[in-house]
Amino acid sequence: MKNDIIVIGAGLGGLFSGAKLAKEGKKVLLIEQHTIPGGCATVFKRKGYTFEVGLHEMDGLHEDDFKVNMFRDLNVFDNVEFLKVPEFYRFTNERVDLVIPDNIDQAIKNLVGVFPDEEFGIRKYFDVIINLPKEMFSFPKKKWKQLLIFPFVPILYPKLVKYPKMSVGDFLDTIIENNDLKLVLLANLGYYHDDPYSISMSWYCMAQSSYYKGGYYIKGGSQKLSDYLSQVIQDNGGEVLLGYRVEKIIVENNRAIGVEYRKTGSENTETKIDFAEKIIANAAIPSVVDNLLSSDEAAVLKAKTMELEISCSLFSIYIGFKKPIKEIGNQYYSTFILDNEVKNQTDFANCLKGDLSSKGFVFVDYSQIDSQLAPKGKGVGSICTIDYTSVWENLTKEEYNRKKEEVALTFFDRLERVFPGIKQEIDYYEVATAKTIERYTLNPQGSVYGYAQTVEQAVPNRIKQKSPIENLYFASAWTFPGGGFGGAILSGYLCAIGILYDQWQ
Repeated sequence: MKNDIIVIGAGLGGLFSGAKLAKEGKKVLLIEQHTIPGGCATVFKRKGYTFEVGLHEMDGLHEDDFKVNMFRDLNVFDNVEFLKVPEFYRFTNERVDLVIPDNIDQAIKNLVGVFPDEEFGIRKYFDVIINLPKEMFSFPKKKWKQLLIFPFVPILYPKLVKYPKMSVGDFLDTIIENNDLKLVLLANLGYYHDDPYSISMSWYCMAQSSYYKGGYYIKGGSQKLSDYLSQVIQDNGGEVLLGYRVEKIIVENNRAIGVEYRKTGSENTETKIDFAEKIIANAAIPSVVDNLLSSDEAAVLKAKTMELEISCSLFSIYIGFKKPIKEIGNQYYSTFILDNEVKNQTDFANCLKGDLSSKGFVFVDYSQIDSQLAPKGKGVGSICTIDYTSVWENLTKEEYNRKKEEVALTFFDRLERVFPGIKQEIDYYEVATAKTIERYTLNPQGSVYGYAQTVEQAVPNRIKQKSPIENLYFASAWTFPGGGFGGAILSGYLCAIGILYDQWQ
């Protein structure tokens, strides 16, 4: 057999699983439909500017962060440079303008300074989001022997916790009265989900607590990480095929044995077939069910997933500026801007799900760090908010482009109110919608977080890496733990560990 492992898709889940398995001596074939590896961890270039597709800020890289040992294992730190982001975020509406540091003690001090009557709730908030993950994932003494087998990543054993069935919105309502304070704490909710009253408290705490311990950006763009991992696969005897799309997973007797694929966009070219002992789908699980397996083969998996809610998508405006925006007075890396009519958590959710032009959004100013995305003397930034493919359905090409332009100009007007003079510094911009993400990543509805991190669908109930079909595995945001850069990375690495562990039995 030519390959030990075939990986379908070169998103971060596929790249990390492929790189780890290749490093451990497995012959890996990775097949990616796009012409570059990375999925949402990519960049593109226009008029001398380099635009970051998806990464605003990567959480973690602290001593308790799962990713650190994974990165060390694959020598990522020796080949990719991570830049510390100066603060967590700035929040602003017409009532509150507040900077949240990525230091818990200082964040508490800043919040109490503006909301002194809410000190108890503020301290309770941080106590829970920091300590809940520690309660959830600990190491029973009887499991230490297994931990030694896997020295690079903790084995996770969820325990019963105090808030297992609570949403973030419900939690905030129990500890805080001031609605603006709730909005400040929820500013970056779009990193995970679109509704505080349905997002899992467990998932939110895992992700949010890590951001409060530090955030990082990849110097030169997230493509640096994706390209490096692709190279690890090749340096260890594997092969990375770009511009090829898998059309079928070959299954015999409920056992995945290979794939059929062909050149992307060339329906008349010859279909290629390759076989392997294990198949890893770094692809949307609904796409695997509907497109890569027959109805009989997919029956069990479809039964487990057909009722699961798919997450939201994102709308982005990539902007090249005539000069670094810090030169016109901006001091912050991420600024979350909320419409003044948003008064409470229900408004917040309705805003994110409502009309694009009035949504809360984040402006990321990459000139605040040595991102190396802009030509000398210029700047790069982005506007990002929640989006859905339904917003862009049933439009002609002309209507679609006109709507993108109209929405972009509305956001520029709103940005101008916070950063006077910024509009005149815009040199170039490009708009990406949920439909754009759906087209480039093949994720249904343009989902960027896989299955939504609702109370019912988040850890420990998340779909696991091993599928009901023998020798077919998943590694992506759609599986445990799910969502975002960190979730996809952990999913891919755990998938590789699981495959290696199976072979050791």
